Amino acid sequence: MKPGSFDYVRAGCLAEALEILRAEGSSARVLAGGQSLLPMLSMRLARPAVVVDISRTQDLTAIGTQNGQLVVSASVSQARLLTEPGLDQSHPLLAAAMPWIGHAQTRARGTVCGSIAHADPSAELALCLIALHGTVRVASARGRRIVPGGEFITGMMTTDLRDDELIEAVSFPAAKPGTGYAFNEFGRRRGDFAIVSVAAVATASTIEVTIGGVDDTPAHRSWSRLDGAALDDALNALAWEINARDDIHASARLRRDLVRALGRRVIEEAIECIV
Repeated sequence: MKPGSFDYVRAGCLAEALEILRAEGSSARVLAGGQSLLPMLSMRLARPAVVVDISRTQDLTAIGTQNGQLVVSASVSQARLLTEPGLDQSHPLLAAAMPWIGHAQTRARGTVCGSIAHADPSAELALCLIALHGTVRVASARGRRIVPGGEFITGMMTTDLRDDELIEAVSFPAAKPGTGYAFNEFGRRRGDFAIVSVAAVATASTIEVTIGGVDDTPAHRSWSRLDGAALDDALNALAWEINARDDIHASARLRRDLVRALGRRVIEEAIECIV
């Protein structure tokens, strides 16, 4: 299929993009990498009156650090972040999860913020944002606000963004001493959407696990340090708490089994990585 007709505007700066969103409201959509929006336009699942292209907006291209957090601006591609020097040391969870995002070609165009704005339940970056207690910096012509990652994603492909807002940047806290991080996922093929994905963050006394691909939003749980049968029981309870459903990709039973098995494997790997 072909997209419906729309006006196209390439924003020269963030202020210009925000002014267009202020004027157009729900009739406008923001284009950064296009890996999510363009297919939706082609299938006419999205039919905006105007598309605002921020991909070459110079004040949205930075990767930096602020208050011990990695700050990634709106037009930074996934491939660029993945090649950021020292990422495996400063943000090992991101370094472990990002190679699972699509393929090299899609990562070269897809943006970090765009993936989070799309809020697919299987998205690796949304999972990492919640697992790391990251934040989303939202901007509009009215001002800026900071939204915790766990509050930003509100449902399947729905977020806390208002009609006149865009994601200016996302922030990921750096790795902490005495903490281990691990990620893995299961899909039909490497690069496909995850049927189940798991991120784990472990310390000597706590475990945090985040599960994606099962419910409409990633499920996050914090436990005291568990081992053996106690860990199996906690994962089994979590598998039944998450709203697993049957679809063309997998049964609810398979998803629950993956939460148990893959969850244990990733948690054990995170514990082994504690330094």
